[in-house]
Amino acid sequence: MENNLHINANRFLGFANVYDNARPKCPEKVKEILLKYLGKSPSVVVDLGCGTGLSTTIWSEVSNKIIGIEPSKDMIKLAIEKASDLENVNFVSGFSDNTGLENSSVDIITCSQSFHWMNPETTLNEASRILKKGGVFAVYDCDWPPVCNWEAEFEYKKLFEKVTEIESTYPNVKDSFIKWDKENHLSNIENSLNFRYVREIVFSNTEICNAQRFIEIALSQGGLQSIIKSNKDEINPFILTFKEKIIDIFGAVEFKIDFCYRMRIGVK
Repeated sequence: MENNLHINANRFLGFANVYDNARPKCPEKVKEILLKYLGKSPSVVVDLGCGTGLSTTIWSEVSNKIIGIEPSKDMIKLAIEKASDLENVNFVSGFSDNTGLENSSVDIITCSQSFHWMNPETTLNEASRILKKGGVFAVYDCDWPPVCNWEAEFEYKKLFEKVTEIESTYPNVKDSFIKWDKENHLSNIENSLNFRYVREIVFSNTEICNAQRFIEIALSQGGLQSIIKSNKDEINPFILTFKEKIIDIFGAVEFKIDFCYRMRIGVK
């Protein structure tokens, strides 16, 4: 299993800047909800699979200490650079089921767009070990693509249908990662028996976008990047067509997009 986790980390090499520019920042709603369930200001927040820190630094004004844990060298390097002026934010290279943190030392643990890359059983056991009693574990993901324009969403869907086809056709692509089903996040948290209360919360968050960002949202997806890095040239015409269509649809204007989130929480 450790080898599988290293494979997943390698999936995110080589496109940290694209990822950081395109992906949504952590919505304020996440912080609002989790502080409500915790019932106090946290002393320590841990962000597992923190990537470039988009979901980490939001906690810097409300928690004494924030720890982002990330196995991808490219992602964590950029996260450290971006948060260099935040004294209470620290990034650690590591995996979700071996944090090295002390028992009962953490108030909130978050996994933003990352829990499906982690072994749920070992990660949840580790989360339970390091959480204080009453601490909150939260997994949240947004649906792809963001809500904006049906024609643009249709082009996005067509591109990723081709991504799925290529992933299933070539063993070197198909075997380059292991992923757990997001639909099982809630049941995995509940079935771990580590939490007194478990539920799902749904909300959306609006951000500003343009054609280039919408294109980069597609390019920030690990599946597409894995195919690009494996030199499967058959994807290239589909990427080119996608870019052309998106530019044709949106032109040079800015517009609003809605990221639709699903959050699953467990209270220890």
